[in-house]
Amino acid sequence: ASFFIFAYKASNAGKTRDGYNVTANFQDIDGIAKGTDVKLAGVKIGYVNGLDLDTETYYVGVSLYIDKGVDIPEDSRAIVASNGLFGGKYIRITPGGAEENLADQGKIKLTQSSLNFEDLISKLMYSITSK
Repeated sequence: ASFFIFAYKASNAGKTRDGYNVTANFQDIDGIAKGTDVKLAGVKIGYVNGLDLDTETYYVGVSLYIDKGVDIPEDSRAIVASNGLFGGKYIRITPGGAEENLADQGKIKLTQSSLNFEDLISKLMYSITSK
């Protein structure tokens, strides 16, 4: 019974639909999947509702479900962040200073993609060995 309660809470089945959806385009969303948390100031305010690859630009359109009562300024930034060095990934919203807020089906224009630690380590190793 405990497992089923945990699985229900971990899935999106128990989520209410009293919020709104916004989208953001990312070049790389490594570690992000449907159901991934969306956080603002470390507090969960929603989840990833869907992913869609644009075959012309090769950017990924990410649909974010935001809880009712959480207003996000239009000039906010969406960042693929991680919980520590080996932690899971999530979408972090950094609020901007605009007076207007995103409406349902709005778009976050400023995004920052995922950092790939393997690429960073290989660049570091290459720079050390090339000297």
